[in-house]
Amino acid sequence: MVQKYQSPVRVYKHPFELVMAAYERRFPTCHLIPMFVASDVVEEEGNEEGSTNRVERRCALDVDAPRLLKRIAGVDYVYFIQKNTLNRKERTLHIESHNETFSNRVIISETCCYSVHPENEDWTCFEQTASLDIKSFFGFESTVEKIAMKQYASSIKKGKEIIDFYLNELEDEGIINVPRWTPSSPPVSLPRPTSLFTSPTADSLTEILPGTPEDKLDADYIKRYLGDLTPLQESCLIRLRKWLQETHKGKIPKDEHILRFLRARDFNMEKAREILCQSLTWRKQHQVDYLLETWTSPQVLQDYYTGGWHHHDRDGRPLYVLRLGQMDTKGLVRALGEESLLRHVLSINEEGLRRCEENTKVFGRPISCWTCLVDLEGLNMRHLWRPGVKALLRIIEVVEANYPETLGRLLILRAPRVFPVLWTLVSPFIDENTRKKFLIYAGNDYQGPGGLVDYIDKEIIPDFLAGECMCEVPEGGLVPKSMYRTAEELENEDVRMWTETIYQSASVFKGAPHELLIEIIDASSVITWDFDMCKGDVVFNIYHSKRAPQPLRKDPLGAHVITSPVGNNVQLIDKSWMLGQDYSMVETSLTCKEGESVQGSHITRWPGFYILQWKFHNMPACSATNLPRVDDVLATLQVSSHKCKVMYYTEVLGSEDFRGSMTSLESSHSGFSQLSAVTTSSSQSQSSSMISR
Repeated sequence: MVQKYQSPVRVYKHPFELVMAAYERRFPTCHLIPMFVASDVVEEEGNEEGSTNRVERRCALDVDAPRLLKRIAGVDYVYFIQKNTLNRKERTLHIESHNETFSNRVIISETCCYSVHPENEDWTCFEQTASLDIKSFFGFESTVEKIAMKQYASSIKKGKEIIDFYLNELEDEGIINVPRWTPSSPPVSLPRPTSLFTSPTADSLTEILPGTPEDKLDADYIKRYLGDLTPLQESCLIRLRKWLQETHKGKIPKDEHILRFLRARDFNMEKAREILCQSLTWRKQHQVDYLLETWTSPQVLQDYYTGGWHHHDRDGRPLYVLRLGQMDTKGLVRALGEESLLRHVLSINEEGLRRCEENTKVFGRPISCWTCLVDLEGLNMRHLWRPGVKALLRIIEVVEANYPETLGRLLILRAPRVFPVLWTLVSPFIDENTRKKFLIYAGNDYQGPGGLVDYIDKEIIPDFLAGECMCEVPEGGLVPKSMYRTAEELENEDVRMWTETIYQSASVFKGAPHELLIEIIDASSVITWDFDMCKGDVVFNIYHSKRAPQPLRKDPLGAHVITSPVGNNVQLIDKSWMLGQDYSMVETSLTCKEGESVQGSHITRWPGFYILQWKFHNMPACSATNLPRVDDVLATLQVSSHKCKVMYYTEVLGSEDFRGSMTSLESSHSGFSQLSAVTTSSSQSQSSSMISR
């Protein structure tokens, strides 16, 4: 398996030419790089005007490996080939490296680039990617991989020290500026190549840029807003972010949100990607991104839900206080239902994400989680009412799946004797890493050494915990039975709450595509779409016809549909229709993979009927004029597992209402408004259509 590594962009607050001068001083020898033993020039050439210089070197490295492994391999040094291209005119240096020793067993490659910062021509950027493919190595494959990863991490850190050392040396010598190259400039020697996995990093943090371009992250930005990450953790973040940009074009979660899912799975890329994609689909389906704007807590929650935000802890984390022992859980469930309570808890978590962002700016350091203080005074057997415990477990399940690593610390105070019973019920549903953050105090133990004052400033300890700070959390009490609702009323409310979504779901079977008809009256209208592939791969097509299929009914959006006997699967194109005669394709087919999020739009050129089609990928070869219908494949579907699921939303905009940002789909409410930075493109397609993923 090929292991890939990608470092963030390292920014030097120095001009390109000065950085090159510092870089050049490291060779032919450098006491700061003891592993770099020697190097020989294999080939060197330059152009006539002297703006470009290419050099190939053979470098010997004394890799930090066990002596036993070196004896088995029969080598003392490992040789690498490096090809460097310096373009003084464009102010870039490209470095390509690969191993010569054991190249038939291990393939190590690295690409580095120095270039001018896109927003400041007096700054220099450094980018680096590497890959490791171990085919076989005398049974020591795992050991070699660990050595390579260790070397990669330590070399990045060492690179910063090296560049800083020589920049300071130049400054001590009075060299603070190196003239830029001009056609009349004298030849300048090529900066010598560095060893594999030895790369410079940014100098000390001074000023953070407001944003980073495309899929690139700045190292200083990571340190300031995300925290200290190891090089391998940085690589995981950058690669997962890049994958999301390729599959979820338009809007993606913010970096701190991606990082939470990586931490929750110990930076296992595949596992983190799986749970993150599931969560993004869940957020979109239930419109969680707009919860803070659309959700208004019922009065009964405002009066009887004993929780609220209260200042921050000693680490600057937002502090949430919950007086669970004073809460009438049975009354709240009977008055509101399980889903309303869940919505309220989700709104609390959304507010927590917002407060973490604010505190990160206020305190000048990364704050990605909050502290929760739970007071259990008053907890008794009535809190173990079965429907109430069921609602609690459901809430824990949803929060654990969609808000990982948002809880920094949980302080449980005044735990009574009944608490172990409750803990036995709920602890199996709490992630092991989350349970490690729990601190439990019985009675008044929280008032002594190692208690509450170690985590919360004395001045903000709530009054009900013998503190001096007034806490606005409701005192709770019993919910009046007059506010209770019947089981039928609660069930209807729950169904209404979670079905109020602008998205529809459809099944796509092998041989039975799902199709949606849209009637266009005015030419130059804009059809927009936003869909997620929840399961399987499909091919997305758009067709136009001057006449409509024979409809049986109309759906709520006004589109004519023909309902098939296969659940939420609709087919419109009659098998007698001929492609190119009865209807025509107006978009190039787009293959969409499982887990991808697709947004796009089509500017219509003619009035008539447009058919959006999701077709099973890798269908048996057949002409579009003879697509198999439900009647033909029903028997196959009953025994086949060839099924895809798509969640979609479409909208038709008048040309005067469409503002040109094809991928933003602002009117469709499809983005991650609370979780995404501004990642949409402002450019407008010059053609009549565009599909983006």
